[in-house]
Amino acid sequence: MKRFLLIALFGAFLATGCTTTPAPGTLAKATPESQGMNPAILSQVDSVVFKAIEEGQCPGAVLSVVKGDKIVYLKAYGNKSVVPDTVAMTTETVFDLASVSKCVGTTLSILQLVENGSIRLTDRVDIYIPDFQPWIDPTTGEKTDIRIIDLLTHSSGIEPYIGVPAYVERFGEATPDSLMRYIATEVRRNFKPTTGYMYSCLNFVTLQHILQNITGETLSDYAQTHLFDVLQLANTCYNPTGHTLELCAPTEVQADGLPLVGNVHDPIARIINVGNSGNAGVFSNAEDLSVIAAALMNGGQIHGRRVLGKLTVERMITVPEENAPHIGRALGWDNRSSAAGIRGDLFSRTRTICHTGYTGTSMVIDMDSKTAVIFLTNRVHPVDKSGLARTRALLANIVAASIEE
Repeated sequence: MKRFLLIALFGAFLATGCTTTPAPGTLAKATPESQGMNPAILSQVDSVVFKAIEEGQCPGAVLSVVKGDKIVYLKAYGNKSVVPDTVAMTTETVFDLASVSKCVGTTLSILQLVENGSIRLTDRVDIYIPDFQPWIDPTTGEKTDIRIIDLLTHSSGIEPYIGVPAYVERFGEATPDSLMRYIATEVRRNFKPTTGYMYSCLNFVTLQHILQNITGETLSDYAQTHLFDVLQLANTCYNPTGHTLELCAPTEVQADGLPLVGNVHDPIARIINVGNSGNAGVFSNAEDLSVIAAALMNGGQIHGRRVLGKLTVERMITVPEENAPHIGRALGWDNRSSAAGIRGDLFSRTRTICHTGYTGTSMVIDMDSKTAVIFLTNRVHPVDKSGLARTRALLANIVAASIEE
């Protein structure tokens, strides 16, 4: 009975027999069976999400399943907030996407620069970031330049992160230019590019500065104008304000006893880059991310609104042939690296892209079946203590199993 009441209170199950007419910047909603999916199988996602909440993996969640250009399942579970007050989750809730920002913000923006002739994927980073240091072979002294594609695939060898307290003591807060100089000239290069895999937030901070040096715009302004506004997304942005801020789910409780709300959780993005950061900083909700997923599954455009071309999307989802086979990263997205387990066991092994965010967000997109699973939580609220990897994989398997046509 408790579980039934939770579903009734917090769920938004699509039970009508017809497709809805979407508002601008949204997708139509349709029943699973109308899109060739088995509703009885698909509904089994509920028990997985409720179990995650009951086990304390997250206080609440929102799940969206997209088939083609329609949302076939959209539901909120549990609570949006438990500190300082308990507030029920809703499907409108806006989440700090953390590293999913790398995909829907930085990667799509960088690929637009490839499309318009501003950059090539094989360009050296030091063309755009002066004094950006190469990898130097410690035995032979041979230098190998780091390229834009190496940043996108986390095959650059650049150190994963920095010690923010030590950095702030040396350079101060709100010092993005100093951070970029530090990455360019001091941060360790751990291996020859293309030979290894090391997931690095600093790769995407570097991509942010490449874009900014070329366009003269901040990444946040560029993405807003060329991505989020083009797709007419109502609640996707960096540094949310107004109504979007009111919809934000809180993340980790800070020293003052209050959680962060609408202020990015990631320390580099929050403390050094003040919300405008290549590695994190985008806030969004399930319906907006559903539009992005549908656009990618439709070759880079949806309802006549284009953010990328078809061939660009195909290149984005492809693991570069020149990279060592164990790397398994596509451009900005994971494809089959050691961290790609969230795609589950049933979606395409080669044409499914996915990514997670530290705060508890994730996207899985199977380009073959044109199915997306968007699972958003604020798992670091009120404290950072658990993971969701298995839960995400179980959800992907159920959704994949429900596909009949």
